[in-house]
Order: sequence, then C-alpha cells, then structure tokens
Amino acid sequence: MKIAWRMKFPWRKLTAKSWILSRWYYRRHNLELLGYASDHFWYFAYGSNMHDSAFCERRGMRPSEWRPGRVKGYRLRFNLDGRPKGKAAPANICLDMTAEVWGVLYKITGYEMLRLNLSEGVPGKRYRPIWLTAETESGETLTAFTYVADGNETDGRPSLRYITLLRDGARAHALPDAWTRFLDRVEACE
Repeated sequence: MKIAWRMKFPWRKLTAKSWILSRWYYRRHNLELLGYASDHFWYFAYGSNMHDSAFCERRGMRPSEWRPGRVKGYRLRFNLDGRPKGKAAPANICLDMTAEVWGVLYKITGYEMLRLNLSEGVPGKRYRPIWLTAETESGETLTAFTYVADGNETDGRPSLRYITLLRDGARAHALPDAWTRFLDRVEACE
C-alpha cells in the first residue's frame, strides 16, 4: 500500500507543475480543469485556510486580493475524520438551503489552484472541488471554487488548535461578528 502511494505522489507533484498534464490527469479522475494557468480564480476558504499561517505560509499561496464572503445554501459542519482518527473533526460544508457559511474569498492563479488542490488531496478520495456562487459583503456575486467531502452522519468536534485557526482567521479577515460568535461556540475536543 505504501509503495503505491509513493509511486502516485511524484506523479501528482509533476502534474501540479504542468497545466497540460494536469488537464489530462484531472480528466482521468472525472474532473474538469477550467481556463489557463495564468487565469485568476476565486477560492472560498471556510476552514483553516482562512488563517494566513495555513494559507500563505504552509500552503505557499500568494493571493492577489481577498474579501470576506458568504455562500448561501450550505452549512458548516465538522463531520470528517481528522488525524488521529476520531480525535478531531475538520470543517466541511453540506447543502442546507436555510443556512449560509462565511469565509474568505481569495483570488489566485491557475497554477496556485493546482498547488492548492495538491495540498488538499485533489484529485483524490477525500475532498472534491465544487464551483459555487459566493457573495461579498457589498453584495457582489463571484463564482468561486471550494472543497467538499462526503462526511459522516454525525458531527464530531474539532481540535482546539484547528478551531482556533478558524476563529483567528475569521477575525483577521473581518468576518461578521455573528459568524465569529458562532465559531466561538463550537466546542473543541480534548
């Protein structure tokens, strides 16, 4: 099993450096890669990527701009298995026509999108990218991509470190007070 993973990993890294190879690789996994490497795309971050230490430092992203934004028709959940399994639950979004999720909209290039996908395991078995309509605080609508996963039926609790990244990222990017209060009420696991 580990040998198969090692064989795939260099292939995934190589495709993240080539737009043409990536198109083929994504198509092979039933995903479509839109546009060109130099095009700009909006990415909607609702989890730890809202925090600069996760998005800019750890993932090496350099967005040309960012804005607070929300996506209607989705609900924030903590229904994924974290590491170690059963000890922490990362964020996910699920359809819920009565809810909305606040996050940070980042404008990144196609090459950055490939690197971000690679860091999130896309294409892969966990997250998959989706395109949705996001709205800024001023009411402007943008088409953005984000990641969703098939989660568990019941929600778990995020680690204290993880939920702190969400809380601090929300405050640093001036998300609405109601959203930061919601994040403050999320109980962390011990």
